[in-house]
Amino acid sequence: MSDSLQLTIVYEQGDDDWVIASIPEVPGAMSQGRTREEARANVIDALQLMLSPEPGNDEPKSADREPLTLTIGG
Repeated sequence: MSDSLQLTIVYEQGDDDWVIASIPEVPGAMSQGRTREEARANVIDALQLMLSPEPGNDEPKSADREPLTLTIGG
């Protein structure tokens, strides 16, 4: 079985010709860039940082947990 997660990147024009990109489904996932492509790459990096475990956060594994890997294509 294959599951997918659909997210949306919203682009807005910022000050001084910057492009602001956000992912509304994930509060706080936003970034900016000089171009739309740069803003897209930056917001995906921000999302990856937000969803990555904190270094040193070695919680014990249990039967109630499973790893989840999200692949963002584009």
